Amino acid sequence: MAGDWPPPEPREFRAAWVATVANIDWPSRPGLPATAQRAEALAILDRAQALRLNALILQVRPACDALFASTLEPWSEVLSGEQGRAPWAAGESPWDPLAFWVQEAHRRAIELHAWFNPYRARHSAAKSPPAATHIARRRPDLVQAYGDQLWMDPGEPEAAAHTLAVVADVVRRYDIDAVHIDDYFYPYPVAVDGQDQPFPDDAAWARYQLAGGPLARDDWRRAQVDTLVQALQRTVQAIKPWVRIGISPFGLPRPDRRPPGIAGFSQYDKLYADVEKWFEQGWLDYLAPQLYWPIDRAGQAFPVLLDAWLVANRAQRHVWPGLFTSRITRGEALGTNSWPARELLDQVAVQRSRAQPGDGWPVGAGGHIHFSMAALMQDRDGIATRLQASAYAETALVPATPWLDATPVPTPVLQASGARVALQPGAGQPPRGWAVWLRQGGQWRLQRLPGTARSVDAAGADRVVASALDRVGKASARASLSLG
Repeated sequence: MAGDWPPPEPREFRAAWVATVANIDWPSRPGLPATAQRAEALAILDRAQALRLNALILQVRPACDALFASTLEPWSEVLSGEQGRAPWAAGESPWDPLAFWVQEAHRRAIELHAWFNPYRARHSAAKSPPAATHIARRRPDLVQAYGDQLWMDPGEPEAAAHTLAVVADVVRRYDIDAVHIDDYFYPYPVAVDGQDQPFPDDAAWARYQLAGGPLARDDWRRAQVDTLVQALQRTVQAIKPWVRIGISPFGLPRPDRRPPGIAGFSQYDKLYADVEKWFEQGWLDYLAPQLYWPIDRAGQAFPVLLDAWLVANRAQRHVWPGLFTSRITRGEALGTNSWPARELLDQVAVQRSRAQPGDGWPVGAGGHIHFSMAALMQDRDGIATRLQASAYAETALVPATPWLDATPVPTPVLQASGARVALQPGAGQPPRGWAVWLRQGGQWRLQRLPGTARSVDAAGADRVVASALDRVGKASARASLSLG
């Protein structure tokens, strides 16, 4: 019978970064009571759910510090106001922020990606001194001062090993959906009198030369970062093969890979990040290039850059561009570095126009990420309201990542129970989520439910169709049940 089956489930990665460094997004300021920190987190999660986002990318390691219980690094000062001090006061119950975020995100059928900065050791906004357990005090030989920040030296193998140990610890102990790193590898250059200052890695470079290393210095630096990225993938997959690796680099390709007319900063030459190599080798599961320019920006046009990254996607990974939502302001305050909500809505439309394979690219751009959640919480120029009413009017599932796990997902069993329909998982791994269609008045509506759900409210529906979703987003065969 026509209409007995709903259409394919819409798939689109809809996410936002939740930055904790300098208290950009959460918590709103250091030193809040634990109850206030949790309340602010819940407000973000509730807004994300209301907007029909399906993932949040939480910064859990801003500068060799931790927003989780760790024996390897100290508590972050963005929580308590003092590095090394736990995020609860006398008389308050101890709590683990990352565990709380994971639990509450999954309760809302939202993925939680843990965002790490691999090398930064102290941010310029930091106010408290490094704790005794901080890497700058425990292993000062691995840390260099550069500008007004501290950085672990990427040329020191023990620095990379420390970062990998921190990531491995989180992957083992927390039920995160992905490990995420951004564009900070070697630091962005600091200029003095118009001249970029060299990163102070002379000691590591001298040891490499003394050992007969054949690479030129810039190539050696890139090789250090390559090694970390490749080891990151191996480390995570060895612990939990279903946890994805996401990288969000600066948005311009390397100079010799750019389309005509594109110009600007080279992360290949300045940050020593050979992103195209990682992308081509498949050392990541999703790439989120930071395309932080308007559609019509000369030299950095959003559509041209998006197409360039799609063409480079030889390993056929996900491409989910980063959008600079925090640049939104109202019309009277617009300037060269700000834009109205309409610009972001148009960028989403451009991304969606590339959602399928196209001329020169084998895989489309299947979603996007907002930087940052604050702009959506504040509803700048009505951006959250407009997204909710238009681009995000319908629910979407996260695109599947089948190369991490090709095992078929067991088909569920549906059983009517009054006004509810019981969701019974098939044999095997419990589902990570459910995609449930309800037909009411001849119209199908999709619900995304957490994997712990065992029933759905079907009041008013005459048919239910459901699929179980596994940890990498694959869907089972559909089960169908007629009601009434």
